[in-house]
Order: sequence, then structure tokens, then C-alpha cells
Amino acid sequence: MKKESLLDTLRKAIRLKHYSKATERVYSSWVSAFIDFRIKQNSESHGAKAIEEFLTYLAIDKKVSASTQNQAFNALLFFYRRVLGQEPGEINASRAKKPMHIPVVCTRQEVQAILDQLKGDIWLVVALLYGCGLRSEVDCLSLRVKDVDFGQKTLTIRESKGGSARVLTLPSSVADRLQRHLQKVKAIHEMDLREGWGAVDLPGALARKYPNANREFGWQYLFPAATRWTDKETGEQGRPHIHSSAIQKAVKAARIAARINKHVTPHTFRHSYATHLLEYGETIRTVQELLGHKSVKTTMIYTHVMQKRSAVKSPLDRMMNLNR
Repeated sequence: MKKESLLDTLRKAIRLKHYSKATERVYSSWVSAFIDFRIKQNSESHGAKAIEEFLTYLAIDKKVSASTQNQAFNALLFFYRRVLGQEPGEINASRAKKPMHIPVVCTRQEVQAILDQLKGDIWLVVALLYGCGLRSEVDCLSLRVKDVDFGQKTLTIRESKGGSARVLTLPSSVADRLQRHLQKVKAIHEMDLREGWGAVDLPGALARKYPNANREFGWQYLFPAATRWTDKETGEQGRPHIHSSAIQKAVKAARIAARINKHVTPHTFRHSYATHLLEYGETIRTVQELLGHKSVKTTMIYTHVMQKRSAVKSPLDRMMNLNR
């Protein structure tokens, strides 16, 4: 089977498992690199041996991090099991060293200083990254209009890493801005519909189950892009979400303008959210659930950077003095 056919089969298998689009891109990229490596090396090995050669190459020659190598390992396991229908067996590759990594965390004052440099859609995105502890692309940018419930004051994360949904408290300090933002999003969607477009990609099998739902306002992205995209297969135009690179660039510019020397990325706000909640006195188990971590061991890293404890509140609300 040719490379493109294998990758197409891989993508279909990923969609059947209802994995996120981010996972689909990552797995496809690693399997593509694996196939290219085997062609370049003229390798005749199969199964575990083939995977070992590639993982060792990543660790020794490319000097990738342990997390990057593990990401490739998971992609290849999925490929062998779900596409090739093979169980590769025990794999004994050279593993990249996993250093003790303490996440960069902003102080509350630094978060405020960065937010002060932002405006519009980007301000809202960063406010939610910090106020709800969201991952930038997998959680926040994948949000749909229907995921916001102003009555219940909740935010539902459906397309999350690992596939598990979770419900979070919507910070009251963003509610008014978010409602005004939704009015703008609705106007954009109505314009798209008038021009004969207005479709959006639906997660998982929903496109087949509800073929007309892709034009409903509730399924539109909460943070739509300024331009439409064209589906190469159908020729239909729709509107994707803001690209993650736009958030990255805006955060970097805001950090520089605020004269903050830390290496702040969109993911830093998730780290800051977790650390500040622990400092406010929230339990490690609760923070684990809020972050959507499968294992509490992943959450424990934040105990190394916390400084103090006090009563729990959304860190965004506390920072903006909205305790009532």
C-alpha cells in the first residue's frame, strides 16, 4: 500500500476513535516521518524492530525530548494496531532522557500585565486560558457556541486531549465581553449564510448523524477565523477557528510590551491557573479534574511551584477583585 493510502486509512481510523483534530495531525505527521525514514534507510525490518530503529534514530540522531519520542511511539502503536492490524510486540529502543521539568508560571500581576496589552478576541482567548486552565488549541480554540452556558455559568470542553469531556465554571469577569463577542460571531455567521456558506466541520461522527447541523449557529466555532476555508473534496466553504499561531504571536508581543522576561506561551496560563488554585487552597484531586489529567501524577508537578495557600476562587475573578 502506498504512503498516501496508508495515511488516508490512518486518518479514518483516528476519526472512528473520535480523537481530536490535533491528534490526527500529530499522528499523521509521525507516521509520515516513519515511512520516509524506512524508505531512506532502505529498511527491511518489520514490527517492533522497525519501530525501535525509528525511535532510536529520534533519540540519538535527532536528540528529541522524551515527550516528543513518546508521542511518536504512541502514533506508531496506533498505526500498527489500527491500520496494519499487527501487534508489534515488545519494543526496546533507546529512550530519550526525561529531565525534571518545572513549568513556567506567571504571577497574578504578570497575567494582568499581559491581559492589559491585549484586546478583542485575543483578550477573551487568553482570559479563558487562564480563567479556566484551558489548553490553547485542543480546548479553547475548539470551543463551539453551544459549549457556553450563561445561565449555568459553565463552559463545556468536549474535544479535549484524551477524549474526555469536562464542565468548568465560566469566570463571571468574562461573561459580558463574551456575550458581546457572541453577537459579533452571530452576525458573521448570518452573513456567511446569506452568501450561501456558513458550514463548519463537526466533531466525530456528528456530520453523518446530523448532516444539516454544520450550518446551525450553536455548532459554529466560538472564535471563528477572519477568513473562510474551502473543502478540497466538496468545494464547500466554511469558517475555521482562529489559528493557534495568532494566539502565540499576540502573547509574545504582549509579554514584550509588558516587559516580562519569562518565556510565556499560551500554555503558560494553564500552568499559572493550576498553580494559583493550589495556592488558594484547592486540593490536588480537584485541580486534576479541572485540568482533565488522567493521572494525579501529572498534576503533582504544580506542587513544586506553588508559594502559598488561601481560599479557592477562580484566579481570574480574584485577580480582578470580583469577589462578592
